[in-house]
Amino acid sequence: MSAKPNNPHSSKRTVAIIGFEGVQALDMIGPMEVFGKANEHLHAEDSGYEIILASPVGGHIHSSAGLLIANTVAVENLPAVLDTIVIAGGTEAGLRKAVLETQLLPWLQKRRASTNRIASVCTGAFVLAAAGLLDGKRATTHWASCALLQEMWPVIEVDADAIFTTDHPIYTSAGVSTGIDLCLALIEADVGSAIALAVARDLVLFMRRPGNQAQFSPMLKAQTSATSVFSKLIAGIAADPCSDLSVSALAERAGMCERTFVRRFHNETGTSPAQFVKRVRLDNAKALLETTELSLARIADRSGFNSMDSLHRLFIKHLGITPAAYRQRFGRLR
Repeated sequence: MSAKPNNPHSSKRTVAIIGFEGVQALDMIGPMEVFGKANEHLHAEDSGYEIILASPVGGHIHSSAGLLIANTVAVENLPAVLDTIVIAGGTEAGLRKAVLETQLLPWLQKRRASTNRIASVCTGAFVLAAAGLLDGKRATTHWASCALLQEMWPVIEVDADAIFTTDHPIYTSAGVSTGIDLCLALIEADVGSAIALAVARDLVLFMRRPGNQAQFSPMLKAQTSATSVFSKLIAGIAADPCSDLSVSALAERAGMCERTFVRRFHNETGTSPAQFVKRVRLDNAKALLETTELSLARIADRSGFNSMDSLHRLFIKHLGITPAAYRQRFGRLR
């Protein structure tokens, strides 16, 4: 795709997706496909998005896996008016070269005032940080790089759990595929939830995740470090959140005394059995709110809560909103 002069009579939003040598391909292609799919649902000739793939100096770049991305536009040749800039992530060497050996940072600093939104995907947050665009802002990046981002720039409020953050006009997303979630949120802000949900369906996404969704589900986080005994137990908890998941019942399943079970569970998963069960039940309730029209009472029952009040309290504590408000904001069937 090549840059084209903006038509002053067009309502198209120009989106520049910027990569570099060693870029993570999905960090560029994911957002590109999301905005491209939105165009298929926006039928007016002058609405929708003009998508431009760019790089610091233009020309061909190679992804970290070797994919050739040809004929990118040099950032200095991008249109004078851009609605959205998306900075992709990639290898450490590629990021370092883009930051230190090109004019990308001063270009970003210059464009900050005239651009509606500037976003990053994955480790692209390090580019925004190096340009000073994240100073004093809440931001995220790939879970494995959050600690480094915080260490290098203490002035940033790094949120290691969120899959994307919004601190207008700056937006950041976590690892790789979360750039898709962020761009869906941007599309919803531009043209409404119906188009965003249509794009999510076209891309066969399991669900459209809100920004406060954790980078890891509690199951995946726990299974990453758990032994086979606990991994099987964790899968059982997720499969039937309505069953007896008391410490005594879980300890019996694991063939341990309660004290040993609690100690080993915490050592292997980083959390207590009770807290883990609460988070699994919370995630189950969130999924039902997002994808079904079940009543709140039925959702509480199917998620293992003993009352609607328990469900309500947990949502307020962990998400800051009620279950009803969560469904209103994120429900696919609203």
